[in-house]
Amino acid sequence: MFNENVVLCASNSYEKKYYFNPDFDKLPEDIKNELKIMCVLFTEEVGGILDLEFDEDGTLLFKSSADEEDLLYDEIACGMLIKKNQYEKRDLLESLEMFYKVFFLGLDE
Repeated sequence: MFNENVVLCASNSYEKKYYFNPDFDKLPEDIKNELKIMCVLFTEEVGGILDLEFDEDGTLLFKSSADEEDLLYDEIACGMLIKKNQYEKRDLLESLEMFYKVFFLGLDE
């Protein structure tokens, strides 16, 4: 059986758009706003597209990509900013993982 990751939210610097998965509407507004700010600031700084996705185990992944022709996309800054967000937003990210594991995967943790 093939499992696909579940997108929580995404930001696209090319189209200047932000997407939040409506399946997660039960999250508090302040958490949704914090995710939006984090994702949009990320793509404004490094460019490209950022997806926050849950894998089949409930781990929240940062996935950044860029168009092949995008010479301004900064891969080094991307990696550093992902690590920075993972460190500074650790409590938020761990809470989101717990929420996903309990309400979507049905796990008792």
